[in-house]
Amino acid sequence: MKIFREKDYDAMSRRAAQVIAAEIAHNPACVLGLATGSTPEGAYKYLVDWYEKGFLSFTDVRSVNLDEYVGLSPDHDQSYRYFMRSNLFDHVDIAPENTRVPDGLAADTTAFCAEYDAYIRSLGYVDLQLLGIGRNGHIGFNEPGDCFVKETHVVDLAESTIDANSRFFATRDDVPKQAISMGIGAIMGAKKVLLCASGEEKADAIYNSVRGPITPKCPGSILQLHPNVVLVADEAALSKLIAAGVVK
Repeated sequence: MKIFREKDYDAMSRRAAQVIAAEIAHNPACVLGLATGSTPEGAYKYLVDWYEKGFLSFTDVRSVNLDEYVGLSPDHDQSYRYFMRSNLFDHVDIAPENTRVPDGLAADTTAFCAEYDAYIRSLGYVDLQLLGIGRNGHIGFNEPGDCFVKETHVVDLAESTIDANSRFFATRDDVPKQAISMGIGAIMGAKKVLLCASGEEKADAIYNSVRGPITPKCPGSILQLHPNVVLVADEAALSKLIAAGVVK
C-alpha cells in the first residue's frame, strides 16, 4: 500500500485528483469506479477545473458508481446520480451513456444487482476504483457484518451511517434506510484502488483498515489483500498511523 500524507482536506483532494488524472492520461479509455459524499467532492472540483483549462478529457472514459440509495429517483437532490451530475458529469465531456449509477428505483433489485455485476465484468472490471471510508470502516455501503459480501447487493444501512448522512437531509427520518452497493468482489477486482480519508473521525477506520485484522467487522480491512492500493489522507485521518510510526 502506498500512503500519501497530506496536510489538510484540500491537499488530500488535489493529490487524489492527480492520481485520477494520471490514470486518464495513461489510459484515455479507462474505466473509473466513482464514489460520492463529502470526501471526493474536492477531488472532483480539481478535475473539473483541469478539464476546463484543457489539461484532460473524459471523452472516452467510462464510469461505474459504487452505490445509490434505494427509493430515490435520479433527479432527487440527495440521490447519487444527482450528486455525480452536479459535481462532475455535467461539467466535463464524459458521455452520459458511458456512466452507470445503480438504479435506486429498480423494481427487481435482485435482478438489477446481477445485471450490474455482469456489466462490471463485461468491462474487465474497473481500472481505478475511488473509495471513501465510513467511520465504522464501510467502503461503498458494505457495512460491518459477519462476512464479506462479494456481489452487488441491497444493504440495510447501519445506524451510524444513517446518523452520518442525516446532515444531508431535512431530518434523520428522511434518510433512506437501504442502499444498493457494489460488492467487495467488484471492488477487489479493480486494477488499482484509491482510498481517500479526511478528518480525525476517520482515524480509527483508517488505522483498522491498514493495521487491524482482516475482518468483515471492518470492511475496509479487506484492502490489505489488494495488490495495488493508494491511500491519500490528511494528517488528522492518519493520526493513529502516525502515532504508531507507520506513517512518517
